[in-house]
Amino acid sequence: MMRSSTPRRFTGWHMTGILVAFFAVVIAVNMLMATLAVRSFGGVVVDNSYVASQKFNGWLKAARAQEAQGWRETIAVDAQRRGQVSLADATGAPLSDVGVTATAAHPLGRAPEIALSFREVAPGRYSADLTLPAGRWRLSLTAADHRFVQEID
Repeated sequence: MMRSSTPRRFTGWHMTGILVAFFAVVIAVNMLMATLAVRSFGGVVVDNSYVASQKFNGWLKAARAQEAQGWRETIAVDAQRRGQVSLADATGAPLSDVGVTATAAHPLGRAPEIALSFREVAPGRYSADLTLPAGRWRLSLTAADHRFVQEID
């Protein structure tokens, strides 16, 4: 018993099905990407981008002046989530009796800022008074009119 196999014809309904399936996939992917983008962006990075752009050259000038002094800093978080800072001058000598304060902010503004003050635990080594919640934080550290910014996990 042999059946003759005739090829099925490609009709307009087939093409309609292919087009509908294609656009359904495109729309589904776009919706997924838009949802992920909205959920992962925490808000405004700067309040006014125009004002920030006008201050940018001043920030660069201050950073170059600070870099010229040669201060070296190490900023980290210990096991208890306390900020740890080591400061040294250009020769590597520890910097003692320097008032160290910091502001910890979430990089995208998802959590309120946390003000930190540091106490000297050894020459040139400072420890924060508060613990930081888990996550990534941007520390803006001020020590004797020098400003250091670093992101820590």
